[in-house]
Amino acid sequence: MFVIIAGGGRTGSHLASLLLGQGHEVRLIENRATTLSILHRELPTEAVFEGDPTDPQTLAEAGIERANVLAAVTANDEDNLVIASLGRFHYAVRRIIGRVNNPRNAWLFTPDFGVDVALNQADVMAKLIEEEMSLGDMMTLLKLRRGSYSLVEEKIHPEAKAVGMQIKDLPLTEHTVLSGILRHGEVLLPRGATVLEAGDEILALVDDPGRDRLAELLGRPDGRPPIP
Repeated sequence: MFVIIAGGGRTGSHLASLLLGQGHEVRLIENRATTLSILHRELPTEAVFEGDPTDPQTLAEAGIERANVLAAVTANDEDNLVIASLGRFHYAVRRIIGRVNNPRNAWLFTPDFGVDVALNQADVMAKLIEEEMSLGDMMTLLKLRRGSYSLVEEKIHPEAKAVGMQIKDLPLTEHTVLSGILRHGEVLLPRGATVLEAGDEILALVDDPGRDRLAELLGRPDGRPPIP
């Protein structure tokens, strides 16, 4: 899959790192000199494209005509809407994600402006508070507004069912993808033969049933959150 990311701040650079680690082709567009110098230290040179992502010519030179996904994640809502509109109505990108920086602008991030999925941090925080009582040790990092998918993180409980199991043997649901493992300060890419250990921090993209199954496998055996 070929993904274009507009905006090289922390959100864009982290997203690019995750996608590159999963074997996808990524082009991250950024025009701020100081940010570019950081990106070139953190990402492969071929993944970084210098230019203004609101400029149609820049998008064209970055290869947007063959992009499967466009993620507009700059720190400016107006720029994100311009980028999304260009991607949808000028270049016919099939899937477009837009970052909402100011919750007051969330109503604009709709298909009418070219946005398929709006990422609203205020919604994420509200959802975290709402779900804290029911999810125990699992934390929702990101909720995709127009779908039922979430990016979640959970530290494996010492008595969890998944301890000692290989990933390929986990009874995961169809719409569950493990995207990363943090172990002793090191990031591991999940493989089928990877054996899970107590204390591993798991990152996963899940739908609602998949989230519940993952919490059952990684959390406390009785499913109850720890006592404060």
